[in-house]
Amino acid sequence: MSTVPQQKSAKEKNRGIFSVFASRKYSLYFGGQLVSLIGTWMQQVALSWLVFSLTKSPFWLAVVGVASQLPALVIMPFAGVVADRFNRHKIIIVTQFLMMVQAAVLAFLALTHQVQIWQLICLGLVAGILNAFDMPTRSAFVVGLVENKADLPQAIAMNSTLMNVTRLIGPAIAGFIVASVGEGFCFLLNSLSYIAVIGALLLIKGNFDPSKEARGSVFSEFKDGLAYTWKTVPVRALILLVAALGLGGMAFALLLPVFVKQIGGNANTLGYLMSASATGSLIGTLMLAKRAQIVGLGNWIVVSAYLFSASLIALSFAHNFIFAAVALFFVGASVMVQMSASATILQSIIEESKRGRVMSFFAMAFMGTAPLGSLVAGLIADRFGFNFTVLCCGIYCLVVSVVFSTQIGRLRQLTKPIYIQKGLLVAEEELDILNV
Repeated sequence: MSTVPQQKSAKEKNRGIFSVFASRKYSLYFGGQLVSLIGTWMQQVALSWLVFSLTKSPFWLAVVGVASQLPALVIMPFAGVVADRFNRHKIIIVTQFLMMVQAAVLAFLALTHQVQIWQLICLGLVAGILNAFDMPTRSAFVVGLVENKADLPQAIAMNSTLMNVTRLIGPAIAGFIVASVGEGFCFLLNSLSYIAVIGALLLIKGNFDPSKEARGSVFSEFKDGLAYTWKTVPVRALILLVAALGLGGMAFALLLPVFVKQIGGNANTLGYLMSASATGSLIGTLMLAKRAQIVGLGNWIVVSAYLFSASLIALSFAHNFIFAAVALFFVGASVMVQMSASATILQSIIEESKRGRVMSFFAMAFMGTAPLGSLVAGLIADRFGFNFTVLCCGIYCLVVSVVFSTQIGRLRQLTKPIYIQKGLLVAEEELDILNV
């Protein structure tokens, strides 16, 4: 039992960060996403700036953000069933095409100066519904693109790196475009950027049909996936942690335009602050990408949760650009390390037949709880301001981190059999749940 894991580990140690690009399918997907996600982040910055410029209200800023995220709370668990029942490749092509149309409509309204707040809410709901199907499907799909499963940790880390490289570039470009020619051009460029990812997906060939095993109804499969997620202790623990931190910790992102106006900044300032957060995220995920094994990731999750809490508290004391940029650097690094490490563990230990459903719960934990917390944070910010609201968020996340860290010992013991079964451990003495 111990021989095979030892041989596998020795091979894994020799694989570099970029070994995953030996897979042509993954390389195509990565390239298409690189272009598309730059457009996505451009649109997000332009949209938040447009909403706050129209309303001057933190509450309405939160409402539009919630509209694009709330569908995840209701739809995403069932979307995971769809991802396990149907061809994931075709699902992603359809969702990406519809997202391109949504961005084109938004561009038309902005460029013709017809945009109103109710339209932005409706288009946000459309984007939220599409994302609810797209995110868990892509999370499950990318595993099938990795030809050598020893490259799976690198693939997940590179996906996070991709997200943060684009999050570094997109907002900076968006700030310049919005300040120069307006938000509508960002929406238009985002719509055009989907051509790259759709083209890449069409070039990817292979059998992406689901297994032919007997299946029940959508609802029964949903219950089956939910039962598996809840009964598998490490899966449940990681998803609950992500949900708790998303609920109380992610409102800062939606409220950043309030802070920018508070210090007399413009769209460029917002773009630079988001890029500061993305820089931290990029460095954090590159550090994870260097890891040859998943052993030890649990410690990273605990440390990053504490760092996230401390960084939010520091951000609450910011009253100028430099202080805020430094705090956001550590916010970005900590939250992305926590998410990437958690995703790597989940992708490594869950059953293939339930991958879509489990990853939908994981995505829902973050995307579904964040808008609820943001809505409450928007109300608080309307009354007490940005800094007090972020301070409350930081203290809440600190409490969550303390509670989670007290459970690590129990979780280690409960997860031990899973790692042995999966052959993820080099030797018995290296056992350390959530160190995986």
